[in-house]
Amino acid sequence: MTAATLRPPEAAGMGRGLAFALFAHGLLVVALSYSVNWHSDSSPAFEAELWSSIPQIAAPREEAPPEPEPEAPKPAPKAQQRVAEQEAEQQQREADIAIAKDRKRKEEKARQERDEREKAAKDKAAKEQAAKEEQDRKKEKDAKAAKEAKQAKDADARREALRLDNLRRIQGMAGGTPGSTGKDAQNAAPSAGWVGRVKGKIRPLIIYPDDSAANPTAEVKVTLQPDGRILGSTVIKASGDADWDRAVLRAIEKAETLPRDTDGRVPSVIILTFRPRE
Repeated sequence: MTAATLRPPEAAGMGRGLAFALFAHGLLVVALSYSVNWHSDSSPAFEAELWSSIPQIAAPREEAPPEPEPEAPKPAPKAQQRVAEQEAEQQQREADIAIAKDRKRKEEKARQERDEREKAAKDKAAKEQAAKEEQDRKKEKDAKAAKEAKQAKDADARREALRLDNLRRIQGMAGGTPGSTGKDAQNAAPSAGWVGRVKGKIRPLIIYPDDSAANPTAEVKVTLQPDGRILGSTVIKASGDADWDRAVLRAIEKAETLPRDTDGRVPSVIILTFRPRE
């Protein structure tokens, strides 16, 4: 068997198919060429310039946008942590300072309030003490005045008793009796103005510095001779001021004699009272 016998037979109509394909491609090329020429326009172009009587402001010059600033380099994670810790420490210090200031302000306010309370208490205690002392002084003054009034009353009573006793003795020396009330008794008694003349002679001789607020009373018994000469003098009731008592006795001693009464007689004993201010 030969190679020709083994070759497959040729397909029928192969030539006609090839010719038809070539024809179709040719039609396609013609159609594409026509479509390109149909859309093109070869008419001449015209240029025109427009004029206006109103001046036109030139458009602002276009400026280029600013370049963005470069971003700061971000710190490393460890540096960020350290910065955060420092900021936290600073905030804590500021908080501690604020708390300390607030505590100090409260303590200062409490101290001022305590001082004001203590001052008010001291002022109140001082006022109460002053009022108590004033009340005590008033009571003491009233008691002293009452005591002096009683002493003066008692002294007046004693002087009256001594005067009556002196009067009885004078009446006895004149031949009367203590209970007599007749003409002899009236003649034996000193006249009303005689005692004043006697004190008027003695008082200018008293030397006493009258710089005391008190007015002490001294009672003195004076013994006389019938001619008016002074035999002696004795304090029968001290005034409480020894200087005043001695000044009165020295004045009586200086007087040496006392005036006679209107009837020419002088009692043997007389009781006199002296005060710095009478």
